[in-house]
Amino acid sequence: MKSVQTALNRRKKGEKGFTLVELLVVVIIIGILAAVAVPIYLNQRKSAWKSSVESDVKNASLAIETATTESNGKVPAVGGKYTEGKKDLKDSANKVYGQITITKDNTLDITVTGNTYTIKGTNSNVTGDGSVCTYSSDNGTISWGNPAATTPAKP
Repeated sequence: MKSVQTALNRRKKGEKGFTLVELLVVVIIIGILAAVAVPIYLNQRKSAWKSSVESDVKNASLAIETATTESNGKVPAVGGKYTEGKKDLKDSANKVYGQITITKDNTLDITVTGNTYTIKGTNSNVTGDGSVCTYSSDNGTISWGNPAATTPAKP
């Protein structure tokens, strides 16, 4: 109790500055705020990466649908892996059906089977469960899953 009285008397005399206890309290409060904010920030980054993959998959499906319309309803054989940058949608005879733009760190894997196609999109920063975005032209839906669930099992 005497040390508190001494500190208060020093303040009355015009001494300025913070005590060690006051500084420690501020540092602890900043630490608590950082501990709360960092996980939220990391989740927002992951959501942004996943959104970029989903956007690229949707844009690629629109490009393929446009190419299908220009090919009188037949899906062109534009399958293959596409990585970041502007890429031509080409078939095996190198006929160009349009262009798609793929965001940094994203990869699209397009598989054409008959008159249907599947697009699988990934981002190198997103791993684990729910890391593959899949679009199927059969039902026109986009779903998220893990790589093992989206790859057919070998007999």
